[in-house]
This record gives sequence, C-alpha cells and structure tokens, in this order.
Amino acid sequence: MQQRALASFQVGRIGLGCMNLDHGYAPPVDEASGERALLGALDAGYTLMDTATLYGGGRNEERVGRVLHQQRQRILLSSKCGMEIRQVDGRAQRIVDGRPQTLLRQCEDSLRRLGTEVIDLYYLHRWDRRVPIEDSVGALARMVEKGWVRAIGLSEVSAATLRRAHAVHPIAALQTEYSLWTRNPEIAVLQACADLGVAFVAFSPVARGFLCDRMQDTAGLSAGDIRRTMPRFAAANYARNRALLPPYRALAAELHCTPAQLALAWLLHKAPHIIPIPGSQSLEHIQENAAADAVVLSGEAMAALETMISHANVVGARYDAQATSEVDTESD
Repeated sequence: MQQRALASFQVGRIGLGCMNLDHGYAPPVDEASGERALLGALDAGYTLMDTATLYGGGRNEERVGRVLHQQRQRILLSSKCGMEIRQVDGRAQRIVDGRPQTLLRQCEDSLRRLGTEVIDLYYLHRWDRRVPIEDSVGALARMVEKGWVRAIGLSEVSAATLRRAHAVHPIAALQTEYSLWTRNPEIAVLQACADLGVAFVAFSPVARGFLCDRMQDTAGLSAGDIRRTMPRFAAANYARNRALLPPYRALAAELHCTPAQLALAWLLHKAPHIIPIPGSQSLEHIQENAAADAVVLSGEAMAALETMISHANVVGARYDAQATSEVDTESD
C-alpha cells in the first residue's frame, strides 16, 4: 500500500477503523474472527489502527492490544479519550468529559488495556464545551511529556477550535466524518489541516455502509445499530437516498472497481493529507477496501462523483439532536 505522512510517521494511506469489531453496528465478533480481521489487515498493508476508550466500553482496546501485541512495531496505534460509557442511574450512557483529570485517567486505562507503554496517536474524541479546549489539549500535552503518548489529535472539531488547540501543542491529526455524502470538512477544516500540516483522518468514508451499495433497506439493522438513530437511515429518507446510487454503481462498474473502492478512491484523490479509515468485521471487506489504493480516477470521474452524491441531494441530517450537540464541526 502507498504511504502518507502523519506527524513524523509514514502510514498506509488507508487505515483500519477497529470500532466495528466491538461497537456501533453489529454484535461483537468472536475472538477468532477478530484475530483473523486484525492480522489479515496487517497482511493487506494497513499500518494505522484506530480504536477508542468508548468502543465496547474498553473491550475494543483490549482486543486490539491482545491481538496486535506481538506486531506492535508494525503499526501506528491510535486511540481516543474524552468520551466513555458510564453507568448513570443504572443505565449505560455515553458521556463526554474533557476535564484534564479524566483524560489522564483514561489514558492510563488505555495504556493498560492496549498492553503498551506508549500510544502513538491519542485523540480527544469530542470537545467537552464545559472545558476550554486549551485545558483539554494541555492534558494531552502532559501525556506527551510523560512519555505516554507520541502525538495528539482531535476529533469532530471546527477549524477555529483546531487553531486554538494547535497554539497550545502541535496537533498531528484531526479526525472527522468525510465521504461523498458528508462534505462538512470542505467548509473550512480540511483547508485548516493543510495550512497547519495536520493529517486529516476520515472516518465513515463509505458513508456507514451506504456507499458499499449492499443494504437495500434498513429493516434488518440490529436493535443496537447506531444507524437507527441517524436521520439519513430513517426508512423514508434511506429509500430516497438509495435512488442516488444507480449512476454511482454504473461508474464503479465502468472503472472496474467496487462501490466501496470508488468511495475510498475519491477521498484519496481529494488531497494528499487525507487518510480514510474504513472499518469492517469481515476480512474480505477489509481486503477489498485496501485494494482501493490501486484505483485511479480522472478529473472527469471526480467531478461526476461530486455531483452524483453530495449535501445538495442527500436527504436527512447525519446525526440526531443528541449526537449533533456533541460535535463542533462546521455545517452549511
């Protein structure tokens, strides 16, 4: 796989989002399937592995640490703090907490679960607006000073917040959702990253499966699937969005690639500082995504894609009200 720069590192230009193995969409995979996916990803050329405190309440970090411990020198290990699952009044709830003492505790817990002495890239998963970004980033900077973390990142923040944070400590990477159907980064933050020398890590680059063109409707989503809370996946909206796919599907066939590969290739061609991190429970899909590295798109294909599927014709917001309140990203 071709390489891209992330801070002082060189990584495969497609990374692996490990969340899917334990969190978000389907029930967690068994131990053997998770090991097959992670080790198979290494063989396919992935070197950036992305997890978080939140995912599976820490189980995803434990899985990544357990499976990849012997491969530690082959990977750039990234995780996140500032958002976790807590029991509140007897119910498990997602909590955003950016207080320095919380972040430092979570980093110690992440190091233990990952079975490593240092995390290569550690993100603030969400900016807690009750805490100045300078204070949260200051805590991350202290982790660097302690030798717990090599580089720091932010997730789902605006260009203005990125610049404030970067003034406290260099930010190595900014992670947010970016795909043909989520174009918010194009408003300001993608350019801010280029200006500051910050890698842009694109999560959900195949639009949470939509651009894979495999799911005809949303009736089969499991009860805990996070897409059930997302307006774009509401039955009526999803049906209208599906109507955008025929010309997209046809272009993929014309270019001799799969729909998922076309989505990833579009991101790789957008700018040299973009690193998409698709995730999957299936090794076959992980290998398919890696092969997007070889897909070449002409200027005409890029232009066609950007009118086929965009914020101008996609129906529904990307998050519900609660999740929208937790992000700082620009919207048009």
